[in-house]
Amino acid sequence: MSIVVLTGAGISKESGIKTFRDQNGLWENYAIEDVASPDAFRAHPEVVHSFYNARRAQLLSPEVQPNAAHLALADLQKKSKKKVMLITQNVDNLHERAGSPDVLHLHGELLKVRCIETEKVFSTLEQVDETTPCECCQKPGNLRPHIVWFGEVPFHLEEIFLTLAKCELFLAIGTSGLVYPAAGFVKEIPAKARSVEVNFEETVTTPWFKESRLGTASTIVPQLVTEILADELQGAG
Repeated sequence: MSIVVLTGAGISKESGIKTFRDQNGLWENYAIEDVASPDAFRAHPEVVHSFYNARRAQLLSPEVQPNAAHLALADLQKKSKKKVMLITQNVDNLHERAGSPDVLHLHGELLKVRCIETEKVFSTLEQVDETTPCECCQKPGNLRPHIVWFGEVPFHLEEIFLTLAKCELFLAIGTSGLVYPAAGFVKEIPAKARSVEVNFEETVTTPWFKESRLGTASTIVPQLVTEILADELQGAG
């Protein structure tokens, strides 16, 4: 039996990460589809790279740091007697920086790039553009952001669905409930499993959860993790 945690943009927003929803779905007058699709990358790679370079620079800025919710989930992974699968829709590395030992990035990672020919993945903290040579093939223009774009299949789905089918506690934190397949994960858990949604406000998927806790992730999640660990110590978890 296990615990499955899904985190979304709401948890990172508290750390200063800007989201498209904050900007009416626009970045310098480009719609999200213009910077987050394979067609967009083929048509104007310089624009796509510029967008992800800007996001990478923001993530690496001193003011962006893990918050109390990230730290609490790292504690849960380290201290729980159960296996804790931590899934994030976020492409930042705030869970890792908070100390989480194992994170499944459903939509990819901002600090990684991928060769379009070999599919090899490389870490990067630097600016990347259409002239940057690939590490494996040395060809300029062969590197793309290691991000799941519109029309592409999210990562780790087989492993995730297998774990959801037998989990006993499912937490969804800071998710909009609008992006699939993640929005439907709660429907994949056993009927007897406990499910808790943590969000600043109710979402379209709130009725699918057995519990809803409204408030900021940095306030609610540490309280919830404390409860879960206490229940385990008392033999009730």
